[in-house]
Amino acid sequence: MERSQPKRALAALAVAVTASAAMPAMAGPAIVADIDSGRVLYAEDATQPWHPASVTKLMTVYVALRALTEGRIGLETAIPVSKRASAAPPSKIRLKPGQEMTLDNALKILMVKSANDVAIVVAEGVGGTVENFAAMMNAQAQRLGMTDSHFINPHGLFAAGQQSTARDMAVLARALLTEFPESAQLYGIGAVKLNDVVMLNTNGLIGRYPGADGMKTGFICASGFNVVATAARGGKKYVAVVFGEPSAQKRTIKASQLFDRAFNGEFSRGPQLAALPRVGGTAPNLREDICVKRLGREPSENDAPAAMVQGTQDDGRPVTMMANGVAFATGPRDEFTPIAVFIGPSSGSKRAPVAANRKTVSPTQTATAETPAKPEAKTNAKATPQKSTPQKSAPKTPEKSATKKPSPTANPAKPEPAPISEPAPAPAATASPAQSAPTKAAPPVENAGGIGISPSGPASFRGTIAPRPTPGAAPGAGSGPLILPGAAAPLPSTLAKPTPANPAPVKPALKPAADQ
Repeated sequence: MERSQPKRALAALAVAVTASAAMPAMAGPAIVADIDSGRVLYAEDATQPWHPASVTKLMTVYVALRALTEGRIGLETAIPVSKRASAAPPSKIRLKPGQEMTLDNALKILMVKSANDVAIVVAEGVGGTVENFAAMMNAQAQRLGMTDSHFINPHGLFAAGQQSTARDMAVLARALLTEFPESAQLYGIGAVKLNDVVMLNTNGLIGRYPGADGMKTGFICASGFNVVATAARGGKKYVAVVFGEPSAQKRTIKASQLFDRAFNGEFSRGPQLAALPRVGGTAPNLREDICVKRLGREPSENDAPAAMVQGTQDDGRPVTMMANGVAFATGPRDEFTPIAVFIGPSSGSKRAPVAANRKTVSPTQTATAETPAKPEAKTNAKATPQKSTPQKSAPKTPEKSATKKPSPTANPAKPEPAPISEPAPAPAATASPAQSAPTKAAPPVENAGGIGISPSGPASFRGTIAPRPTPGAAPGAGSGPLILPGAAAPLPSTLAKPTPANPAPVKPALKPAADQ
């Protein structure tokens, strides 16, 4: 019975690949680059601006890790949750104002669940406000040479002017892995467990494609389905960026095809990532094709209705796993042992650096009212009624000042991660399907990017220079599809099932969680 499963998966993959090849109009920007050298192996419209959606969160993590190494924040820093973070649209874990979350737990949930409320928590904990953090994102993007990227928010929900490119995201992926190698495992976590809820990684390559070890997915109607993925095999490590696919399945399959060709030596090393010519312009909006013209329900980051599957916790009690109804065509997924995460401070939070928003955000303030420390005096002054008698106002001032604690000393440059066994001191937010985003609201959009590669590289370098469509034009108009030799044939390496790495796995849903 088990031996027939690979045959079914092989047949499903062949059908899916054929279907993918039959939709050239939906092909978006793509790039494959060598992590070590930074050289491009394949590119298609790689500098065409595009909405990145939740792959934006890779830049959020980058800025947070920079602050961590500089001692401005610690992994155990307890970051207060603001009203702005709590009010973020899904995907989210439904944090409540006044709760706290350590940076360590926030980064893990951000990479696995892609929670938008957690993205704001990280942004405010590092930058004080979302606006300050966005300025940090843009400053780091320019320093890294991400010349076509501009960020307005830390989560990638739609914002006019927020965009990136496939090339820029490959540059960012290299920077994350080369500058912060000690955090490389963060991008490949298979699942996290928040109280009794297990959340699976939205990257369909993790646990399926041999050697796939991380990065991030993203989706909004304006962008289609995006992914930044890395894979290592035989001493080689590549990054593949795929933007604008019509479904999570096709996104996973296309990335698998590109990795197969790279590992099989079908690509020649081309120019450096920085040498790709810029296209400029703005990101096209795919909402009409991805969501409006689509029959049936509008797609989401999960692209499938939720299903409930039972697993078992360490103590034998049942644990609910959030899964989805789409079964990917790239074979069965590996089993994951979830990493425990929690809401609230850790045992080391009192010794960690203070979050940047600790003095500017309180449970009673809205996000738009958050101000730097200096203007806080004005806020406190307003809190004392002008008409009150001196006897009543006098005690209030000392009470306010008494709540301000001196900042503890900073953690070492590379603090140890918070223990994952730390119990959650506050009730954890559950990703309840009942709490959903406003119906029929325009889905959030993410960054944009892209352009075609210059043919000026070595003669053996293969790419396309066809320009991407202008906003409003049909997706794929004016550019050739990404043609992969032998695309209709099954990809044996894609079907190889990796050996489970954890000794005490929690079985995933029969139908694996769909990507984001």
